[in-house]
Amino acid sequence: MTTTLRPSEPLQKSADGGRSRTYDICVNSRRVGSVHLTTDASFGPALGVIEGLRVDEPDRGRGRGTVAALASEEVLRSWGCREVRISVPTGEAAALRMAESLGYTERSRNMLKELAAEPPRLPEGFAYRAMTEEEFAEWSARTRDAFAQSWIERGVPEDQARAKAEDSHRRFLPQGLATPGARVDVAVRDGQVVGCLWTGPIELEPGRWTGFVYEVEVAEEQRGNGYGRALMLLAERVSLEAGERLLGLHVFAGNTPAIRLYESLGYRTTCLNSSKPL
Repeated sequence: MTTTLRPSEPLQKSADGGRSRTYDICVNSRRVGSVHLTTDASFGPALGVIEGLRVDEPDRGRGRGTVAALASEEVLRSWGCREVRISVPTGEAAALRMAESLGYTERSRNMLKELAAEPPRLPEGFAYRAMTEEEFAEWSARTRDAFAQSWIERGVPEDQARAKAEDSHRRFLPQGLATPGARVDVAVRDGQVVGCLWTGPIELEPGRWTGFVYEVEVAEEQRGNGYGRALMLLAERVSLEAGERLLGLHVFAGNTPAIRLYESLGYRTTCLNSSKPL
């Protein structure tokens, strides 16, 4: 039996060169599942994404998903993509095994916490305030550079990494500090800024919004003094005040201290984001 992909809709093209299309997964022309292929709007058309790969229950366990994933990679390669990314929920063990067998490497993970009804107590002596417009100008430039560098260190070409950083700020802080729902706070000690926290809403999936920690940063000379934990507790208070009961975040693979901190605070990994070169 031959597993192939059959387009189920016309190829969609965007003005910036992006592409997307949904395909039926077929075995000898019989539909057994579907998959959606797209290029990443944040990184540009060189990065392809495999989304929503699903094989119907009666045809699972027969290698259909693996063949469909390989066929998807071929489609993305024909679109000019040089890399492919997938995101797999941690509860889907078979999909995680398949990703590993196909050579995908974890690049980052999404984590989520269900917030308690009562806001957490902040550490004694912890002081914070809203970021000023003057501080925002310097912080915005610095955080974009740092975010881009994080991707560059993980093998993303510099132009794509910087495009991703610019896209994130454009999407989630379009009006700077005046962006509705967004908030940037700073931790202070003896009048000096020792850390920053950027929080706001995010749409995890269509119609499902939650609070999100876009960035938590502690000055290098102040690390190890508890400011990271204090800022994360502040993020919970801010989200509760905004009416959110869930708080999510994104963390790069290999950032073990951050992952341990988040896990100690009750965050659980919900999705692994992995990639491979084409």
